[in-house]
Amino acid sequence: MIKTIGISANILVDQDGMFPGYKRCYVNQDYIRTIVKHGAVPVVLPVTNDEAVIEAQIKLIDGLLLSGGQDVSPQLYDEDPQDKLGETLLMRDEFDFKLIEKAKERYIPILGICRGAQVLNVFHGGSLYQDTSYRPIQTIRHWQPKNPTEKTHEIRVFPKTRLSELFPSGRFCVNSFHHQVINKLAEGFVVMGQSNDGVIEAFESTTYPYMVGIQWHPEMLWHESSMDDLFKDFINQVEGR
Repeated sequence: MIKTIGISANILVDQDGMFPGYKRCYVNQDYIRTIVKHGAVPVVLPVTNDEAVIEAQIKLIDGLLLSGGQDVSPQLYDEDPQDKLGETLLMRDEFDFKLIEKAKERYIPILGICRGAQVLNVFHGGSLYQDTSYRPIQTIRHWQPKNPTEKTHEIRVFPKTRLSELFPSGRFCVNSFHHQVINKLAEGFVVMGQSNDGVIEAFESTTYPYMVGIQWHPEMLWHESSMDDLFKDFINQVEGR
């Protein structure tokens, strides 16, 4: 039986055209292509604050993919906003939190990508650096302004983790589009991979059947085979339920 993967949507506000300020529901097409490529059916989950609707959304799906987007609001990890904080959208933060809560009640597999990984960490009690410049040590560039398929920095894989099973070479290069990074990793997670500056790039839950956070954007590499094993692993967990 074909499984469905719910993809958390974002809200896009038109900047020009016929309806400036008009709000639209969207996800990047690469998420759709990736899920289809690996044999599952993508279902876009529009942002809402209606808890009954969110519960119904989760009942429709077999796995949850938390997509990228705005910065996570620092009020969710008890910090005031700092000068280099980017755009936030508290309604989406609350929506993603509720998706995680309801998904965990059903024990369905959860994969967070970029912002999705960060919101997984914050939901479970972790925190973020609001900008890489606030880290106490020098940080490499994690934001590439062009070419989403360009692999710009290396990941070092930790042994005896799910990632080490998927990437036995122990090192590989990734694309990178984020200016916030994990500060405190939430209890119940372990690091699976870091960049050479010590930034946490991948983590997994030690207490939940499948809950994985990935900081780079493997879905943007859907057209090549380098990240296939990561998505196959996610889909396999969904199909194995």
